[in-house]
Formats: sequence, C-alpha cells, structure tokens
Amino acid sequence: MSLSSSTMQQRILLSGGLLLLQFLSLLVVNASGSEPRLVRSLIAADPVEGQIAKHHKPKFKPGPWGNGQATFYGGADASGTNGGSCGYENLSKRGYGQLTAAMSPSLYNDGLACGSCYEIKCLDQNWCKPGQPSVFVTGTNLCPDSQSAVHFDLSQPAFSQIADLTGGIIPIQYRRVPCKKEGGIRFTISGNPYYNKVLVWNVAGAGDIKMVKVKGSKKLKWTTMRRDWGQNWVTDAMLVGESLTFRVIAGDGRSSTSWHITDTNWQFGQTYEGKNFK
Repeated sequence: MSLSSSTMQQRILLSGGLLLLQFLSLLVVNASGSEPRLVRSLIAADPVEGQIAKHHKPKFKPGPWGNGQATFYGGADASGTNGGSCGYENLSKRGYGQLTAAMSPSLYNDGLACGSCYEIKCLDQNWCKPGQPSVFVTGTNLCPDSQSAVHFDLSQPAFSQIADLTGGIIPIQYRRVPCKKEGGIRFTISGNPYYNKVLVWNVAGAGDIKMVKVKGSKKLKWTTMRRDWGQNWVTDAMLVGESLTFRVIAGDGRSSTSWHITDTNWQFGQTYEGKNFK
C-alpha cells in the first residue's frame, strides 16, 4: 500500500524534528559544569587530537621493569637540584620535593618526559640498603653526561634511600609509575600580550605532556600551544582579556580540560589551578 505525499512529508518532518532534538540535547552541559557532551564527541572524532586524547582510556599503570645505572648529585638537602632543563625552577615550591632525578637523553626525550615518575631499586648487594627498598622519583632535569643509555642522576636524598653514598654509581632496576600529586594541574603564565609562556606542572597520572591547548571565552578558539623547552608552552595568540581554558594531553593519550580557570582580568606572573588526572 503506497503512502500519500502528505503522509510522507509528515514523516520526513517528524524525523527531522527528532534529529534536531537529539542534536540540541547533546549541547546540554551536565550539572557538574563539565564540557558539553557534543564537545567530547567532536574531540574524540578529531582526526588529530582524537588519536591521542583520552576519552575512556584507562588510568596510567606501572610499566615493565628495566635495567640501568644511577648516580647522585647535589647536597644532603637536595641543594643544587633546583632549576634544570624542565623549567620547574624551585622544585620544593612546585611540589616535587627532594626526590627527583636528572634523566639520560634516551629517557629525557628532548624534554617530553619532564614530569614522569619512576620507581627505582638498587641491584648491587655491596651498596644496597637492607631489603632493597624502592625510591619513587620525578624526572625534572637532563643528565647529558650519562654513563649508560638508561641513567638516573638522583638527588642525594633519593639515592641515599636505596644505597650507600659510597657506592657512587650503581646498577638499578626501574619502571614508570603513576605520578601522585596534591591538588590540580598548575598553569603559571608569564611573558607579555604578544608572547605568552605557560609552565605546566604538578601533573598526576602519566606526569608527562605531549600537547597543550588553550581557548578563550570570547574570540580565541582552541589553539595548540608550541612546546618551547621542558614543560614551558608558548603561543603568540592574544590571550589577554579572555577567561582561559586549558586542555592538557598527557603522554599516555589521556586528556584533562580545565574550564575557565582564570577570569578575564588575569595577570602575567600568576599561577592558576585546573583539573588533574585521577
């Protein structure tokens, strides 16, 4: 039995109406204030970011054990370990404390590994502490004069937790582990209206970062920032006068979006706190 043209038109209009309602429902922001579901869907489908953004990826887990070597530098109070090529400057102020390490070039990966965390064990029974305890450190610097392909130059407090200092250079086992941080990801903004530099620190989960994007509340669309050095990310886009949102994509592909963490009156030299990885 054939349908009349008027009936067909009614059905087409009804189908179109249902599709429109479905589209509008995707735009609704949930009660927690997180990004719209449609935005999340578009990110996942993005041909560039969708390949590396999280969207239901599992939490970062410890990696396999490997072998390497370790030495130590700095004083008993970790003096001499501040600064470094990751850009964190004062490590205690940034929350990294005394348990840090400079990484050999293969680990450092041109600075992309800054912020990654490791579990390290001593293997030399002549120098190891009783019970071969582990120490957990964050990579915060480059060790260019490494003794092997995998080399950690530990802060003295970190080295002394696993081995006698007289050991000097020791064989170790190591593995990547999730970073545990207090509070949210921090964004320290410096520079000027024509050159914006953002130091991203206190990153939990994988700890390292492969991409940072920024978005304003007015004219500025999603803009991919360029990594300058360490974990300093830069853009010459005009950020001044806009409430800023940052999206951080970690080395494991998970993403964390910190919506409108500044007001429109934000200032250079200030640090703003966003959403961290769980």
